Amino acid sequence: MSTPPRSPLKSLPSTPSGPRAAVQADPGPAVGESKGGAEGVISALRSDPQQGDGRYPVAWLYICAPRGAVPTATSKCLCGWDRSAVGKARVLALIDDHTAHRDACPLRTTQEGRAAA
Repeated sequence: MSTPPRSPLKSLPSTPSGPRAAVQADPGPAVGESKGGAEGVISALRSDPQQGDGRYPVAWLYICAPRGAVPTATSKCLCGWDRSAVGKARVLALIDDHTAHRDACPLRTTQEGRAAA
């Protein structure tokens, strides 16, 4: 009972005789260390990528008038104005009130503008 001779074309690994130490992975970048981006380059994730012109919404008029149903509307403003209406006549009146409030709102008109007028 002899073992068959090994073929010279086969590469069989030898079995280690004892325990070996595991290979250590390269440590990742330390906290605060550059991750490969160039210095001075603005990151793609900015808080506000578009620069506004200084305007922002102050008042909202929401109208819901589905076909064949009773229309409703809501007028809200950051100054505390909060009105709602149900029915065609009241919704039309609320639209007029919203337009009038837009001209008289303390958030939209400054004290200098009132004194000059």
